Amino acid sequence: MKIGISCHATTGGSGIVATELGLALARRGHEIHFVTMEPPFRLPHYEPNIFAHSVDTINYPLFKLPPYSIALSSKIAEVAQEYDIQLWHAHYAIPNAVAALLGRSMLPAEKRFCLITTLHGTDITLVGSHPSFYRATQYAMESSCAVTAVSDWLSRETEREFDLKEPVRTIYNFLDPTRFHTRKINRPTLARGDEKIIMHLSNFRPVKRVTDVIRVFKRILDDVSARLIMVGEGPERLSAAGVARQLGVEDRISYLGNCANVEDLLPCADLIIQPSEHESFGLVPLEAMASEVPVIATNSGGVTEVVVHGKTGYLCEVGDIESMAEYARAILTQPELRTALGQAGRKRALEKFSVDLIVDQYEHLYEEVRARRADVMEKKHSPEPW
Repeated sequence: MKIGISCHATTGGSGIVATELGLALARRGHEIHFVTMEPPFRLPHYEPNIFAHSVDTINYPLFKLPPYSIALSSKIAEVAQEYDIQLWHAHYAIPNAVAALLGRSMLPAEKRFCLITTLHGTDITLVGSHPSFYRATQYAMESSCAVTAVSDWLSRETEREFDLKEPVRTIYNFLDPTRFHTRKINRPTLARGDEKIIMHLSNFRPVKRVTDVIRVFKRILDDVSARLIMVGEGPERLSAAGVARQLGVEDRISYLGNCANVEDLLPCADLIIQPSEHESFGLVPLEAMASEVPVIATNSGGVTEVVVHGKTGYLCEVGDIESMAEYARAILTQPELRTALGQAGRKRALEKFSVDLIVDQYEHLYEEVRARRADVMEKKHSPEPW
């Protein structure tokens, strides 16, 4: 099958999952065409059956901002026609699904692809529900051949917010178990041998509550010799550093910036802390679990479908610094507890969220919508009324 994919190319979870899905589909023999502003963050320089097409925009005095969405839709139409794309998978409703719809309308009827829209979270909870984008988001979903979301929580939130005619299907995010391991090959470069490693990975947006990580870490240091490793970049990076200075712990924190090979960092951690206001899924907790690292997260959103409280980690209420610190101290001072949580986490990650299991679901969905569209086209061209 020839499949187009549009996604955000940055380090956020939606772009990572879209890229990993494209790679997995390509390895199954499908021809994959990415259309993005820049090469996706996790896309290697070369992979068989993978083609990356960049969207070019122009700077013109008339435009306050370059009209990226229009350029994206035009590029989608160009790629779809040139390569005879059969199905387009848009990750994120705004702008990717809307641009795919516009691009599809530019094509002759016989060249128009089926559109799958996958929702990843803030495209519904923040962007899509904003009055400026509500109608466009609703239109994109209603006009798609199928809509999926990465957790049951997000499916319910979408149906509640947008009153859709068709249900949203849940297809979870996934990981490749062969990429994630338990080897601590980089640990000596991250901390001293007597220090426990606490790690946080995100794009440092306000919803991630990165300053909570610093406050939890401060309380951990009262009882445990530890180092905090912060992985990622974003607008709250300076706030985190400021709180660290106020609390006098800046010398116990390392900021690594964006790292593509998180699978080589995660196993080095003794604990992952992800205190987000909410997560639509929780890709970092899943990757940590696959690396046999316990997770402390918040009891909010789709992460509750990933982390099992008391079995693979702990879930606390948003902003409950004391509970997070208490659970963290228990994990860091009880090796047998840490081992049990880590082993249960890897078992759950491999059994419920492995790449083969989830990509099978996407392939079945692709075949279903293509068959449905073929049936509709046949009836439209038959002498019987539709």
